[in-house]
Amino acid sequence: MGRKGQLEYMNAADIGIDLGTASILIYVRGRGVVLKEPSVVAYDRDADKIKAIGEEARVMLSRTTGNIVAIRPLRNGIIADYAVTEQMLKYFIQKATGKLSFKKPRISICVPCNVTEVERKAVEDAGYQAGAREVQLVPEPMAAAIGAEIDVSKPCGKMIVDIGAGTCDAAVLSLDGIVVNQTINVAGDDFDHAIIRYARDVHNLIIGERAAEDIKIHVGTAIERPQQKVMEVKGRDLSTGLPKTVRITSEDVREALKECTGQIVEAVHSVLEKTPPEFAADIVERGIVLTGGGALLDGLEELIEDKTGINTVTAENPISAVAIGTGRYAEVTAGKNHLEG
Repeated sequence: MGRKGQLEYMNAADIGIDLGTASILIYVRGRGVVLKEPSVVAYDRDADKIKAIGEEARVMLSRTTGNIVAIRPLRNGIIADYAVTEQMLKYFIQKATGKLSFKKPRISICVPCNVTEVERKAVEDAGYQAGAREVQLVPEPMAAAIGAEIDVSKPCGKMIVDIGAGTCDAAVLSLDGIVVNQTINVAGDDFDHAIIRYARDVHNLIIGERAAEDIKIHVGTAIERPQQKVMEVKGRDLSTGLPKTVRITSEDVREALKECTGQIVEAVHSVLEKTPPEFAADIVERGIVLTGGGALLDGLEELIEDKTGINTVTAENPISAVAIGTGRYAEVTAGKNHLEG
């Protein structure tokens, strides 16, 4: 590689993007995770234009009504609104990199394993339109494993379960590839929706998504606990329309989430059943690793361990693991290209 090529290699910012349903995280080579913002856009219907993106949009939407509406352009980890996703990506990439790069960046974007070719093309096109000179798609379980410090290059089976906001990806990895995987559209957002339904059906209480998330964080659990946590929750009485406060326990939340957590356990079971025996033996020895924001649900790793009989742990940095792994995947690729050049 000549001096010009070396300068291009050094000046091109390699970026890893966790294109999440609820949040977008951006990893920049040499700097780590530099941005984490909501995957939301504030849209002015009267003026027919975007008013704010990310955290700024979240704040704006909490203080305005009427013509300003929320658009979430990503659904279940894939693009639901292409034009808005393109604008959102441009905004976040510029915010994350500033003027550090003389060249357009190389971008790696993680995608769920079950995306179609049309969906893959939409993500790639959005990346190029947002200013990338190269776009590489990384399977979410691979990114999660790399970000969780799991060495997937060895010829032995490693199991990762990534529970984001829109999807849960369970996979067995070996030799930098995916041996078996399953993706289900049950994850953190479904936990929130299940809590909202439970509050309505059992307590006759209408609550919003933010209140549901607070309940999930503070008293949510996937298993029975000898001592229950209790939380007072404010909402609107379904019958009278007046403000109302109820007490919700961790056992209430476990009951509310039973169907969702059961589906995640079933996905893990399904992957284990399809795993070749030699890799299954590796997993029994090395265990299962959980990543993603959904992995922070209290007791989830214990529930999976109880149902599978396999030691289950949560990664040290579960929320950022996919973004970190996507970025490091870009680093490895850039390094290989550098050496080959």
